Order: sequence, then structure tokens, then C-alpha cells
Amino acid sequence: QVQLVESGGGLVHTGGSLRLSCAASGRTFSTYVMGWFRQAPGKEREFVAAINWSGAITKYADNVKGRFTISTDNAKNTLFLQMNSLKPEDTAVYYCAAGASIAAMTTRGYWGQGTQVTVSS
Repeated sequence: QVQLVESGGGLVHTGGSLRLSCAASGRTFSTYVMGWFRQAPGKEREFVAAINWSGAITKYADNVKGRFTISTDNAKNTLFLQMNSLKPEDTAVYYCAAGASIAAMTTRGYWGQGTQVTVSS
């Protein structure tokens, strides 16, 4: 049983930066992969980034690579997403997720409530 709570969303101008946080509680096993997904109005949910708790393995969607950085604070069981050079197309609700794999997050994983990110043009 895992609980995930996102925070850090808000309004930012094009080219600005924002850092999202995801606080995890309960049984957060070392074998679980952590990730960020996002969903814009009228769009499908899409993968953004993923990481294992040690930080040894990371993966990014092509359209955020070089701009976004995913990381963890293991002592605090917290996941982060640093977002730089933000664009209007980054506007979406961002969700924190945990699962046995990236694919498993969407079918059998744990999810937070989401946090809104809005990038003005």
C-alpha cells in the first residue's frame, strides 16, 4: 500500500522553470520504479520520465530530454521533477506514479492526485 502526493505545480512563463515534488509513504519497495506522467485537456496521458530509487537508471520522453531532470531523495522518500525551458505545450496535469516497470505503472501502479502546471505564452 503506497500513497503518493504531488506538489509544486503552478503558473510560469515560457522559458521559466518549476520543480515538482512527490512525497511517498507506505511500502515503497526498492524494486519499484518511480515516474512522472502528464495529461493535457483533450490529449492522451503521456510518459514524461522515470527513475529507480537509487538513481542509477533514468529514462525520459524525447520531447523533454535535456529540459527536465528526474531525481530522488531516498532518505525522505521523495521524487522530484525539475522542469527548465518550459513551453506552452508542457501545460498539463502532472502525475507521480510507482510500479514494477514503466509499463506496469499504467495498469497496476500507484498514482497521486496530480498537480497542475500551466505555461503561459
